[in-house]
Amino acid sequence: MSHRPLGRTGVRVSPLALGAMMFGERGNPSHEDGVRIIHRALDAGINLIDTADVYSAGESETIVGKALQGRRDTVVLATKFHGALGDDVNQRGNSRRWIFQEVEHSLRRLQTDWIDLYQVHRPSPDTDFDETLGALTDLVRAGKIRYIGTSTFPPSEIVEGQWIAEKRGYQRVVSEQPPYSLLARGVEREVLPIAQRYGLGVIPWSPLAGGWLTGRYRKGAPQPASSRANRFPERFDITAPENAAKLEAVESLAHLADEAGLPLVHLALAFVLEHPAVTSAIIGPRTYEQLEGQLGAADVRLTSDVLDRIDKIVPPGVTLSSRDEGYQPPTLTHPALRRR
Repeated sequence: MSHRPLGRTGVRVSPLALGAMMFGERGNPSHEDGVRIIHRALDAGINLIDTADVYSAGESETIVGKALQGRRDTVVLATKFHGALGDDVNQRGNSRRWIFQEVEHSLRRLQTDWIDLYQVHRPSPDTDFDETLGALTDLVRAGKIRYIGTSTFPPSEIVEGQWIAEKRGYQRVVSEQPPYSLLARGVEREVLPIAQRYGLGVIPWSPLAGGWLTGRYRKGAPQPASSRANRFPERFDITAPENAAKLEAVESLAHLADEAGLPLVHLALAFVLEHPAVTSAIIGPRTYEQLEGQLGAADVRLTSDVLDRIDKIVPPGVTLSSRDEGYQPPTLTHPALRRR
């Protein structure tokens, strides 16, 4: 498996990253399965593993930590903070107080002395970004983390982070992890061009659109059951207009994949990897078989004709459902912030 530069850091990572969201109670509860999947990914050439403290309330990090014993030095290890991990109002968010506490918890669960890429999982409008970047810079200088990343940040805040780092002499953010797939192309408008402008690595999440691009969702077939659909029913209810539009697009994309002689999964992953801004696409298998079905996508190259036909099915810059954007600012979701 070839490797790509992670922005301008000098670090090189595999075009597929192993996402660990489905390890633990939230997906596959077997620690043995999780370790086996991670080892197979590493043996296949994947060297970037991405997890988060909130995935199965820390259990995912624990499984990753078990799997990396004896193999830590060859892995670029990424995790995230931000989400709530307790009832206390300060056990969440992007404050210096929580960052300093939670990095220690993640290091313990991961059984490591350092985290390669520590990512802010979502923006926190009630916390000054200067506060967050200052704390993360101190962690870099302390040797606990190597690089700073963000996930699902709007373009204005990506730019703000670069400006703050330059103004304050902080470590700059080196990567962004946005939602990006054949069905969610909104980041092509600004996020991806801005990442290229500032030399950021881009590590898209959900390149299979939460399972929509696995081949399980087809017109005329019963809606498949999944734990993810149970957690986020509004994203998977095929009777909702925006999801009906996704189903129509999936049907057309599946036919295109058949004509191109590719599994739909490979078409979807290869599409994300074709964008020049993208460093590595995160795959999140729950089972060993799912991993095996995705590994080959790293070697697929799509022709210009196939890419042009994709653009006609889902135009560039279009996300078919706003629920797939991953983040809505409180100014849109909280009526009190937009009404007097």
